[in-house]
Amino acid sequence: MLRKILLFLTVFALSAPAFALTDAENAALKKAEVTLNSVKTMKARFLQVNPDGSSHEGDIYVSRPGRMRLVYDPPTPMLMVADGTFLIYVDTEMKDASHIGLDDTPAGILLKDNLSFSDPAVKLNGVKIGPGTVEITASMAKDPGAGKLTMVFSDAPFELKQWRVVDSQNKEVSVTIFDAKTGVNLDKSLFRYETRKSGDRE
Repeated sequence: MLRKILLFLTVFALSAPAFALTDAENAALKKAEVTLNSVKTMKARFLQVNPDGSSHEGDIYVSRPGRMRLVYDPPTPMLMVADGTFLIYVDTEMKDASHIGLDDTPAGILLKDNLSFSDPAVKLNGVKIGPGTVEITASMAKDPGAGKLTMVFSDAPFELKQWRVVDSQNKEVSVTIFDAKTGVNLDKSLFRYETRKSGDRE
């Protein structure tokens, strides 16, 4: 019995925020959960702003849980694919790809199945309610130092409009989405990336 109580307290400590939430902040968290979990597929345009101030546009495809594809407009030689297991960064010019475990990145929060901010795997860092906006910041509980994700929602209607990622070097990348369409049919091949072997033909 004591072991079960200790286990419960450990899980509760991991999932509970280290700060008190107001009724309005709790309500905003619930709205965010319902909004994100209602989106199973999405296609949209995006604008990405990098730490050095440079920006890129492109198309984003999302299929929750776990799958996302960012296709950058030319001449940006970059592609990003989340295949359910890995987040894959691709230099399309050099045909070089690096794989990072999806749950080792803040993107894993955004793509979780049935996201809950009380999930022990998710650490809630803060809720900010401003004029017409709600910002929720979270990180992966097992490694908060890997980066933080801030999701920005419009208030009326309550929709995800932007997310910002601050990495372990405290560098921020923001992605703003627009012209979003949800509930769309997406080809499963969008969320696969296979590294070509030397000698393979294009």
